[in-house]
Amino acid sequence: MEPKQEIEQLTRELEHAGYLYYVLDNPEMSDYDYDHKLRRLEELEAQYPQYASPLSPTRRVGGQALSEFVKVRHAVPLESLQDVFSYDELRDFDAHVREEEPDAEYSVEPKVDGLSVALEYVDGQFVRGATRGDGLIGEDVTENLKTIRSIPMTLEHAPARLIVRGEVFMPRASFEALNAEQEKLGKPLFANPRNAAAGSLRQLDPGIAAKRRLDILVFNLQLAEGAEFQTHSETLDYLRNLKFKVIPYTLCRDMDKAEQLIAELGETRYDLPYDIDGAVMKLNSLAGRARLGSTAKFPRWAAAFKYPPEVKETVLEDIVVQVGRTGVLTPRAIVAPVHLAGTTVTAATLHNQDFITDKDIRIGDTVKIRKAGEIIPEILEVVLTRRPEGAQPYHLPDKCPVCGAPVVRDEDGAALRCTGAECPAQLSRCPIPPTSTGWTTPRLPSFPVREKNPPQIWKRPLKPASRTICPAFCAPSVSGRSAARRPRCWLPALGRWTA
Repeated sequence: MEPKQEIEQLTRELEHAGYLYYVLDNPEMSDYDYDHKLRRLEELEAQYPQYASPLSPTRRVGGQALSEFVKVRHAVPLESLQDVFSYDELRDFDAHVREEEPDAEYSVEPKVDGLSVALEYVDGQFVRGATRGDGLIGEDVTENLKTIRSIPMTLEHAPARLIVRGEVFMPRASFEALNAEQEKLGKPLFANPRNAAAGSLRQLDPGIAAKRRLDILVFNLQLAEGAEFQTHSETLDYLRNLKFKVIPYTLCRDMDKAEQLIAELGETRYDLPYDIDGAVMKLNSLAGRARLGSTAKFPRWAAAFKYPPEVKETVLEDIVVQVGRTGVLTPRAIVAPVHLAGTTVTAATLHNQDFITDKDIRIGDTVKIRKAGEIIPEILEVVLTRRPEGAQPYHLPDKCPVCGAPVVRDEDGAALRCTGAECPAQLSRCPIPPTSTGWTTPRLPSFPVREKNPPQIWKRPLKPASRTICPAFCAPSVSGRSAARRPRCWLPALGRWTA
């Protein structure tokens, strides 16, 4: 691919990912993949500056504020951090710092995976809280922040004006309880705790935020009128004395010790009650920070070491096919239980036939698995050296495993779709047709089935009474002179009613 084309493609991908992440709170790209794509774009723009756009994602700090909330200009910018992905890059960062600060001391802290906010106090009273937004302008979410019990509403012996920065997050226990409630109510599940925290903090009704049991860790002093400090660690201790919930930190001067601390934090991160996606190393001296300053994107005195997603090996024991309400056949891998990213994983997404074919995935294979975006298990690759003898290439069925109707491939995509007009998997999730109030779709389960073992329920005749009303509550029809009533359903896969 030509450099100009690659720059344009990466820009489109990153802008779309940023929109999903910052505006809709519905990320599809993992942070790890996003950061690597951003790094690649930075390299290309440095090599081919004539193709770089002034609106490039590399020149942005974050995303735009939502219009539902009052916009707030931060008194002190909420900067992002320089990402590093290896200890070599971390040592390069240290070398640049030591050019100005030969005796540099660092604070090593967990990088909480949540939503960054600024809390402002006047005469010891909490007056305003705002999201980071693009670093300069955020959203006023004061009322929602008041529902977080760990945020003090009043401070004793505080300066006339105080601004602190923290990370709002949803503890894992609260996240699991929230998703259990969402599932019970038939509502969409949240992808991960960070997504849930961001969505909760942006609720217009503070009552909803209050039920979500959010928490916060304060990690920086932005402004303290009349107070003077020499080091970052002093400010954290000061904020802890003011009864803020403060990020844990460890000081070190030696890079070997810093690497050890970061590695230990990575090994134990799933034991923490909250999610982290890295470790932050910050220069402790505030005067040194002032001398180093910032680039247009991030401070020169701090770096975020990003942990790669945890990868484990397991055995693919079976492949089951799920038939959705639109008739699409989706394969799903059943794997031997493996502890991954804090949970036990027993299944992984396989997307479609193209995905299976490209990676040559077969039943019985040993596969490497990770959680995409730290939440959805996916297969990375097959360990070919451990493939059992006789393992056969896998192909999705050419007939629907539920109703036996022919399966066709979408002309402009990779999806395989059941053509059965009476397929129970489609009828059971059939949406009610348009009415004066619009479309509605009952949330009933789709049907995961094994290719050669369709559910026996479809082989049992329906009772006469059950034929009067469709399980999906579709409108009954009247046909024939006897006006016998039977269900008549809309089939979204075929774009028509059943006969």
